[in-house]
Amino acid sequence: MKKHWDLYMKVGIVHGMVFPECLAGEGPILETLTKIAEDGFFSAVDYGGCKDPAIKDDVAALLTASRLTVNFSAQPALLLPKLDLNALDDALRNKSIQAIKSAIDEAYEVGAEYLTVLSGPYPGDAAREKGMALLIDSLKQLCEYAKSQGNLALTLEIFDRDIDKKSLIGPSEAAVEFAKAVREAGYPTFGLMHDLSHLPLLNETPAHALSTTKDYLTLVHLGNCVKDPNNPLYGDQHPIFGVEGGENDATELAEYLDALFEIDYLEKGKRPFVSFEVKPHKGITSEMAIANVKRTLKEAWTQV
Repeated sequence: MKKHWDLYMKVGIVHGMVFPECLAGEGPILETLTKIAEDGFFSAVDYGGCKDPAIKDDVAALLTASRLTVNFSAQPALLLPKLDLNALDDALRNKSIQAIKSAIDEAYEVGAEYLTVLSGPYPGDAAREKGMALLIDSLKQLCEYAKSQGNLALTLEIFDRDIDKKSLIGPSEAAVEFAKAVREAGYPTFGLMHDLSHLPLLNETPAHALSTTKDYLTLVHLGNCVKDPNNPLYGDQHPIFGVEGGENDATELAEYLDALFEIDYLEKGKRPFVSFEVKPHKGITSEMAIANVKRTLKEAWTQV
């Protein structure tokens, strides 16, 4: 590809993953966000919120001044306290809905354009239809709440069902079934987030997964995973590209980008949200992880 990727996408990075000390909404949030804001390579950021009221205004001002497109990552608000938007237990599901309503409020405070959640665990074949109905109801409530305040677009990230997160959503076909139901309920801006790092865990190919979900695809994550259970990085830990035992490197990223072009998600002038999700691990600093994604994209782009 001879033309620069900036013509086709807004490249971002997941703040709470590359700086995991901030994942729970604590730690040096302002300082680490500033590093991303000062890096002209990035046009977007996934940001997961802040528990310290003393710096919330500073964070909002920074994100506004930086001109970064913001996706509010509400997945940790569900994963860390083990909440579940499709819980069969009413009290747990209501608690989960309230947690995301609070995240929606904070997303508006920082000027986010998107907010992303995930489904709860797969409840088993016998309870699948009930779990799907509950998840649809939860998202309808949350879309309505977001709509009452502005134009924040809600999205649901697709996770694996068998290896790590073991989520209801889930395989591409289940994701489309779910997203279609939410949109048809009156929320046409609702969409799906697809993640390159989850493809091997779902045993799906880029061509199949992206052609299946293309009509509902709003956001994209780029990352790596490990499928060898004997590897300490096994599962959905988002190691850097090219790590020993990993599934994705520049060649796989190029294949994924080709598939995004094929479905017209990447199209000159559209510049949708495409964000890298990598996490430091033994021997790798946050700064090295950031450099890794930059070099990997440069290498992959020569193969697109």
